[in-house]
Amino acid sequence: MKIISVFNQKGGVGKTTTVVNLSAALGRKKKKVLVIDLDPQGNTTSGLGVEKDNVENTIYDVLVNDVNVVDSIVDTSSNNVKLIPSNNDLSGFEIEAVSREQRESLLSSAIVDLEGYDFVLIDCPPSLGLLSINALVASNSVIIPIQSEYYALEGVSQLVQTIDLVKRSLNKDLEVEGVVISMFDGRNNLSLEVVEEVKKYFKDKVYKSIIPRNIRLAEAPSYGMSVVDYDEKSKGAIAYLNLAKELIKQNR
Repeated sequence: MKIISVFNQKGGVGKTTTVVNLSAALGRKKKKVLVIDLDPQGNTTSGLGVEKDNVENTIYDVLVNDVNVVDSIVDTSSNNVKLIPSNNDLSGFEIEAVSREQRESLLSSAIVDLEGYDFVLIDCPPSLGLLSINALVASNSVIIPIQSEYYALEGVSQLVQTIDLVKRSLNKDLEVEGVVISMFDGRNNLSLEVVEEVKKYFKDKVYKSIIPRNIRLAEAPSYGMSVVDYDEKSKGAIAYLNLAKELIKQNR
């Protein structure tokens, strides 16, 4: 079972889009996937067709109220994809966890006995707080989404430093799984320049599958569906199916 955090402390870079659509694409490839929504906004939860304010247990209950992780897992709109949902309750986690022992390892401890999945994907919040630290401590590796726009690499060195710090002090096995470039527009010279800059920085860690700007990708969440389920022939769906293929090959 490979546990992967999808992480970038910048907002609007395609973290949630990547988690929703990569999980669905992996499911299409007959992989069993568990998604953990660790963002209080709960966009991954609703993007996978789950009503976030109408669930019995969320990841908040697992981390704060010691609910068994198995009792929080729900079905989604994508085949082979299960979810531990999130909602706004999670926004109180950082305050409530301050007094807990080993508060950086609450998620890791909660999911330690999970089995039966090929991949666990964790959607991190756009910050470097305690939730993100919990995700990194629980993970084997990190996928970093970077948008192909101006300032794309701003904050990336801080992000890499954070991963290195967690690796040194809390999770010696943590690695960068790969970097996925999102929101790519091939007609735009800036997008092409950003791809080259990202490749210079991360070298062979950059996935060949690049996620384009795509109207179907933008529409799918409003239907509570991944783009793979919404329109499997769209450019966005094809890109995520190719990304899933790369990830599977990496982990054979």
